[in-house]
Amino acid sequence: MIDIIITIAKYLIIIMCLIYTLSCYTVFRPKNRDRKEDLLDNQVIYMFVFLFLCYTVLFLQKFELKILIFFAAQVIFFEILMIVFPRIYKRCSRPLINNTCFLLGVGFVILTRLSFDLAMKQFAIAAGSVIVTSFIPLMMHKITIWNKFGWLYAVVGFLLLSTVFVFGINKYGAYNWVSIAGLKFQPSEFVKIIFVFFVAALLSKAKEFKDLVKITVIAALYVLVLVVEKDLGGALLYFVIYLMMLYVATAKASYLFGGLAAGSVAAIIADKIFTHVQIRVAVWKDPFSMIEGRGLQVCQSLFAIGTGSWFGMGLGNGRPFDIPVRESDFVFSVICEEFGVIFGICLIFVLMSSFILFMDISTRSRKLFNKLLCLGFGVCFLFQVFLSIGGVTKFIPSTGVTIPLVSYGGTSVISTLIIFNIIQGLHMLADSEEEEYEHIKAQESEKQYTRQNNRKNQ
Repeated sequence: MIDIIITIAKYLIIIMCLIYTLSCYTVFRPKNRDRKEDLLDNQVIYMFVFLFLCYTVLFLQKFELKILIFFAAQVIFFEILMIVFPRIYKRCSRPLINNTCFLLGVGFVILTRLSFDLAMKQFAIAAGSVIVTSFIPLMMHKITIWNKFGWLYAVVGFLLLSTVFVFGINKYGAYNWVSIAGLKFQPSEFVKIIFVFFVAALLSKAKEFKDLVKITVIAALYVLVLVVEKDLGGALLYFVIYLMMLYVATAKASYLFGGLAAGSVAAIIADKIFTHVQIRVAVWKDPFSMIEGRGLQVCQSLFAIGTGSWFGMGLGNGRPFDIPVRESDFVFSVICEEFGVIFGICLIFVLMSSFILFMDISTRSRKLFNKLLCLGFGVCFLFQVFLSIGGVTKFIPSTGVTIPLVSYGGTSVISTLIIFNIIQGLHMLADSEEEEYEHIKAQESEKQYTRQNNRKNQ
């Protein structure tokens, strides 16, 4: 009987994910506010049904009460976030809140499957981070001088990124982790936020070519530090963020193509100079020839995705412990093996819908600084997804980048929640600007109507 319930639940989980994914896009259609709110409320129901099915399966497999308690804690946490946040911030983006909860929920489920202790740790970090970062939208909305500190952002960010040369430790072949008083974290995860602020602040004020040269030199120094740390994923992420922000700020395609050409040349040089780059490229080209060595990760990842096929082995029925670094870098492989490739594709579309929300806020923002912030964080978010999923599917060489909010990693979760709350603040600003614009437009129309009446009376 239990096996039948678990099998039925496997397909219901996929159906709930499909419906939730579809709702991420249909929510953009209704112009009527009440209709949109109904769709968002339904989206919450789909998410909770998904979580209920997942934790029911996990409980039936182990019969451990702590799993049900953990599920109840998540329900309370998500309910508080979904109810309290919109009441505090009337203009907040509810679709972004829902996606935040859904992505965190998927991460909690898969971590519970892999390690209950890690799942609890991730939950504690996420809950604490939500409380701390919930003040950010208010700060973004009330403080109007964020664009005044461009060079300060540049200096502070560079110094923080350089701390690895003093406190750095080796992890998976890269020196991009810092250990201070027993606390380990990746400075690059937080510095990328400062980096976006630095680029947005200076590009929004750049008037001459020499200004762009200065900004480009500083941005190149950031990338160089990451290359020296052997953090290839981070270096590529920073490079793409800057290139896209530069292109949008200047609207010059020559800068975009010139940057891509320079990046290609740099990649060829890196492949000739750095041994770790050569190894990763070799693994990417033919991981099966190194299956007992460095190619093991990618090979096991591909085996897992292939084994899962379209509908997955079922939650708890796969062999995720064959995959190295399964909780963080290769979590997508675990998801595809147990939930299926259809679920994996849906997850990608949910992540893409978040990016679309970022870009929608960017287009509605009237200040160039705010536009560039939304763009920078949007590119950062989407390209991080591309690097992570592209690496585990052998589409590109593995870079050690995690999926935001889904993969295990306290630093990644905290930095992503900071970004999402900054975007919430920018969303509120965009709404205020639109309302102010409509008010001014209405006043001008009224004045024009009054003048026309006065002319007629004369």
